[in-house]
Amino acid sequence: MIYEIGEAAGVIWRFLDKQTEPVTLSTLRKNLPLSYPLLMMGLGWLAREDKINIELSSNPYSYRISLKR
Repeated sequence: MIYEIGEAAGVIWRFLDKQTEPVTLSTLRKNLPLSYPLLMMGLGWLAREDKINIELSSNPYSYRISLKR
């Protein structure tokens, strides 16, 4: 399973690398071929490696995600 999580993190990283603005979790879900659990584990992997910024949006149930540059 570690391999699949690492692959998911790579898919997320490549998608975020192409973005000019932070994206929401729903944008990631709609645009990436990942199950919800793998998306969340991949984000956790990137967060643990300090590769992404996660900001709370004005909506308390929404997050905006971007790569650290």
